[in-house]
Amino acid sequence: MSHEQHANPRQNVTFESASESGHAHGYLRVPASGSGPGVIVVQEWWGLTDHVAGVVDRFASEGFVALAPDLYGGRTTHDAEEAQRFLAELPPERAARDLAGAVTHLLARPETTSATVGAVGFCMGGAFVLTLAAQQGERIGAAVPWYGIPGPTTDFSGLRAAVLGHFGEEDASVPLDAVRETERRVREQSGAEVDFRTYPAPHAFYNDERPNHRPEAAELAWSRTTAFLREHLR
Repeated sequence: MSHEQHANPRQNVTFESASESGHAHGYLRVPASGSGPGVIVVQEWWGLTDHVAGVVDRFASEGFVALAPDLYGGRTTHDAEEAQRFLAELPPERAARDLAGAVTHLLARPETTSATVGAVGFCMGGAFVLTLAAQQGERIGAAVPWYGIPGPTTDFSGLRAAVLGHFGEEDASVPLDAVRETERRVREQSGAEVDFRTYPAPHAFYNDERPNHRPEAAELAWSRTTAFLREHLR
């Protein structure tokens, strides 16, 4: 099958998707306790890298059942030009179908204790998180975008999740004016609780594999994220 051409060693779960193949893959971790609230982790444009797998592992260590869908079908890169190409080759509809399949899979797993799931995404994944929450409505209880926002015509009226966002004040690729405008539109269109936080940091400040990593901002945003997910995914 074509999906095996780029098999990613981090893939350890297969779930149903409305995509052409009828299925998608991802990386899943269950906490040591054996159960917990469900969280979808949406990758950056680099793919399902060791860093993304590490985020899943960290959520599991915090007591969450975490699943990162592999939106690139096994491909990863550390080259920005190649990442740009991978993103350009990812039809938004297919990403949406795979993410929706991941939500369905996580909610159906016996280890998942929450009636809704959280969605946490970084960069490209941050934009997908808000779009996913708008598409999935009541099934997403908490949405946490990190330094990523969707396009200005995105319709947020279907969003029912509480939203916590993390953005860098020195981020040249996601201007704060656009961040504030997105925050306003999400709040006005959905009526949801929306809290976008900013940090004295550049883009991708959580990613410890990249030069922009800022440990202090990263840890503050992480602690806020886990507390927020626990509050809204009971």
